[in-house]
Order: sequence, then C-alpha cells, then structure tokens
Amino acid sequence: MSKTPTAAAYLTELAARMGRLIEENSDSIAAAADAVERTAKADGLVYIFGTGHSHNMAEEAHYRAGGLALTVPILSTPLMVHEGAVASTAFERMPGVIVPVFEHYPMGPNDVLIIVSNSGVNTATVEGAQLGKARGATVIAITSVEYSKQAARGRTRLAEVADIVLDNGAPPGDAIMNVPGSELRVGPISTSIGAALMNAVFAEVAVRLQSSGTDAPIYLSANMPGAKEVNDALIARYRPRNRHL
Repeated sequence: MSKTPTAAAYLTELAARMGRLIEENSDSIAAAADAVERTAKADGLVYIFGTGHSHNMAEEAHYRAGGLALTVPILSTPLMVHEGAVASTAFERMPGVIVPVFEHYPMGPNDVLIIVSNSGVNTATVEGAQLGKARGATVIAITSVEYSKQAARGRTRLAEVADIVLDNGAPPGDAIMNVPGSELRVGPISTSIGAALMNAVFAEVAVRLQSSGTDAPIYLSANMPGAKEVNDALIARYRPRNRHL
C-alpha cells in the first residue's frame, strides 16, 4: 500500500487524463499543428498569452530547451501573480486593459496567437483573442470547455472566439481530488495538461518541418554540445522580433 495514497491517486488520475488527450483533442491538435507549421514556413511567430497562473504557459515555451524559437511570450506584470496576485485577478477582468499590452506585440496574418485560460471567460483573455483575430492571426485557445460553460453566465467565452480549441478537460475549479470531511478539492491539473498539449503541438510541428526539408528552429539545452552556436544563431534571428530575448 502506498505511503502517500492521495499523491498516488492524483498522479494516476493526471496520467490517465494525459493519456486521453490525443483521442479527445485529435482534430484540434492536428489543426493547431497545421497552423503553427504554416506560420513557421512563412517565417511568422507564435505569440503566447495568459493571465494569472496561465501566464506560465507563455514562459514555458520561451527560450525553452527542446522548444521552438519562433515562440514569443506576451508578458505584462499587472496580469501576472508574482508582484500582486490579488491585483492581477482584478486587472484580468478589466475591459480594455489588454489593448496597450498588445501594442508591444505586432502580430499579423502570418502569426499564431495561443491564449491560455482555464475558465475561459476573463475579459483580458477574451479581448486578447478578439484583438488577435482582428489582426489576422490564427487564434488557438487552451481552455476547459466544461468550466468555461459553467463560468460564463452570459459572458463571451474564449472557446467561442478562438479558431482552434484545445480542451484541457479540467473540471470546474480545476482541482480533481476531494478533501475528506469538507467540500474542498485539491490537485489542479490545468497547468500540467496545458503544457502537455502545447508541447505536443510544437513537437509535431518540429518533426514535420524537418521531414519537409525545413530546419526546425529548436533551442538546445545550454549544457549540450554545440548549444551555444545553435542558440546564438536562433537568438540573432528572432531577437529583433522578440522583445524578451
């Protein structure tokens, strides 16, 4: 018997949900890979945006060993949690707050915008998707369809705006483990599954590019042989268009 039964149950359930992702999102993963591949071949960029904890997805892809160098994180301190978590919750609900943020990121028709929001209803993420579409970018949402339907209460949902929806399958509230003797739940899954979905798409694209004779722009871990030369070349290529390099 496990010494940590709740931890074991959480990891087992998380692994099971991970294993169902390709079946439950097969068409959406293929569509997302098609969009990112087109962007890569057009020398476009993949912008990634989220508020609160969802902003971690933007940083997950940024300058990532084994990741695509064409990714650009959209980062705005007031919408993140590290300098004011309570304030960020208020800011992400404010109409218009995203407009000056997106002015720093000149996305266009050759680009992809990935927006991550588990609840899928906060104003900044929905307006961000609308701005991306207005600029001609292909908008991919990573969200919980079930949670967003429950949370919407008449509001526009990210899943309704996006061109492609990757459903993380998280339940309302995100957490999957009951806490005995209470109504509480623990063990969120949206970050783990969101990162898996995003990296699955990027892995598919990287192999497609190499197979078609196009060099995939992949960062190497700094401790791998030849990493400096490879990464320096990618930085020189993308730094003029990625303000975070």
